[in-house]
Amino acid sequence: MTETGKIYFASDFHLGLPAGSLPVEREKKVVKWLNSVVTDAKEIYLLGDIFDFWWEYKLVVPRGFTRFLGTVSEITDSGIPVHFFTGNHDMWVGNYFSDECGMTIHTSPITTQFDGKRFHLAHGEGLGTKSTGYKILLSIFRNRPLQVMYSALHPSIGIGIGHRWSLNSRLGKGITKEFLGEEEEDLIRYARSVLEIEKIDYFIFGHRHLAMKYNLMPETEIVFLGDWIKNGSYAEWDGKDLSFKRLP
Repeated sequence: MTETGKIYFASDFHLGLPAGSLPVEREKKVVKWLNSVVTDAKEIYLLGDIFDFWWEYKLVVPRGFTRFLGTVSEITDSGIPVHFFTGNHDMWVGNYFSDECGMTIHTSPITTQFDGKRFHLAHGEGLGTKSTGYKILLSIFRNRPLQVMYSALHPSIGIGIGHRWSLNSRLGKGITKEFLGEEEEDLIRYARSVLEIEKIDYFIFGHRHLAMKYNLMPETEIVFLGDWIKNGSYAEWDGKDLSFKRLP
């Protein structure tokens, strides 16, 4: 990792989702962005739902994503770390991304420090939720014995089921949710619980498909990274300031 440079954060590419924009065009847009930021990047953080569905078999790699995975591999080969956070659409990863593409995998939130500032990074699924149904759904998704059983399905069946499930989700139907207000947003509730334990200067979340900054406290800011299904947004840390940007 170079000593100077910027740190970039993005999430919710939903590569492969045939909604909002053509999957191949979205992948090309992501690759173009990666190639543009790598010129001055110190690290790149991809905060979940990078793939709309990813199920990793031991000997089978899902079809597609060649441009993206090749670009990421070139970036990590050059010595620039790329961090991959699992999301609720792509939590079923094994060692392929780390062994073959050189990415560092995170399966839970992390707190880290950049230039004297403390950052809390997470995809966001299930954090701060009061929904019992959603908690049960996530526990099913994360259940290891059930994952082993699902992996016994032929890839054409298992991956086919996953893509159909995604198309029937609210994202596949083009349904989005607006900002609900501080008292109703799960991730703001979660951020407040973290602040009871430790000081955080910046929270950066994916998952909500909101492209916005929110001042939680005078000294604490939340960035919701948005998504790339129709547009494209990301955050950039230059060593002093955290800026929120959108693709032109």
